[in-house]
Amino acid sequence: MTLKVLHTSDWHLGRSLYGQRRYAEFDAFLAWMLDTMRAQQTDVLLIAGDVFDTTTPSNRAMQQYYRFLQQAADTGCRHVVIIGGNHDSPTFLNAPRDILKMLNVHVVGAKTDDPAEEVLRLDDRDGKPLLLVCAVPYLRDRDIRTAEAGETIDDKEQKLLAGIKAHYHAVTAAGEQQRQVLQKQIKTDIPLMGMGHLWTAGARTVEGDGVRDLYIGSLARVGTDIFPDTLDYVALGHLHVPQAVGGHAHIRYSGSPLPMGFGEARQQKSVCVIDFDGHSPEITVLDIPCFQRLRQLSGSLASLQAELQALLADGEPTWVEIIYTGDDIVPDLREQLLEALADDSEGLITLLRVKNQRISARTLQADEPEQTLDDLSPQDVFRRCLDAHEVPDEQRPELLHLYQDILRQVQEADRQSD
Repeated sequence: MTLKVLHTSDWHLGRSLYGQRRYAEFDAFLAWMLDTMRAQQTDVLLIAGDVFDTTTPSNRAMQQYYRFLQQAADTGCRHVVIIGGNHDSPTFLNAPRDILKMLNVHVVGAKTDDPAEEVLRLDDRDGKPLLLVCAVPYLRDRDIRTAEAGETIDDKEQKLLAGIKAHYHAVTAAGEQQRQVLQKQIKTDIPLMGMGHLWTAGARTVEGDGVRDLYIGSLARVGTDIFPDTLDYVALGHLHVPQAVGGHAHIRYSGSPLPMGFGEARQQKSVCVIDFDGHSPEITVLDIPCFQRLRQLSGSLASLQAELQALLADGEPTWVEIIYTGDDIVPDLREQLLEALADDSEGLITLLRVKNQRISARTLQADEPEQTLDDLSPQDVFRRCLDAHEVPDEQRPELLHLYQDILRQVQEADRQSD
């Protein structure tokens, strides 16, 4: 039995870039996806989390999502499997799942009480089992760890890792048990796939991609040993760089289909195509076209002006982030950069962000208006508070861990309030 699966993740529908709406890009990507599914004769589409960019997506983003799912059925694709990511609202994703199931769209927005409920049996048009998917969504701290008085940071991290590993093994064990039963009945091999939304140790990211740390501390980046050998392919989401993990070709991040930030501007985006003949997957990578050119430029004023003029000469609409690293103080930096685009009568070049690195490199002072909170992460702000209050170095690691814990709780509360 042959089977074709398309692995995607991290769509982030509704995402904007420095205030610039990106609905046109998402429309173009979704149209490309539908054409690709027809051309590839896709049997199963996987979306490994972060379907939306926020827990409260806009009406336009929801329209794009539901319209795509409706149209996907017309491509010949038999099933769509969606798991929740850390950006998604489990409640929002799960709410219409019974209706979506009528379209063969299977949604697992949050961890279930019974691991077997996260094992999805996907049938062919004759009702025979086609594929089993261990669809594990993003596992929130409260899902897998019970807090105890007197715990150290290391205790919390170890319990978190143990909880993640135990859950993946329980779901996979339920999937393998179901596979053995089905294979005895139909006398045919059935692939067993895994899905997850997490950060694996050693995986690559790029600066400015918007990927959030999922848990407190660095230890909560799990090893590939959490994925049992019985899984024929593992479709991962969360990291935006397409890559295999830990030297295992069958454990992969598909990456985000659009660059989520200027750090990904020159990165080739792709989806994974998995062809099964029995248990054996044949994996190919299919490049996604660029729907909106992004460029990140850095350097002196003269070099930046020259690069802007070169982009203008290309004649392609481009969104630009400028990072000024020159030695001279340029108080009217944006105005001088715009002078280089004086001939841009068609509005081809859009300066989305101009960052003066010469100012940002110094400690933020009240007389430095060009630096904003956009230039700082929450951790940067907290470290500056520690500096301002002259907190001793030996006290900082514990305070930073506590701050990250509070920050996580606030983010979790925001996700639950939708």
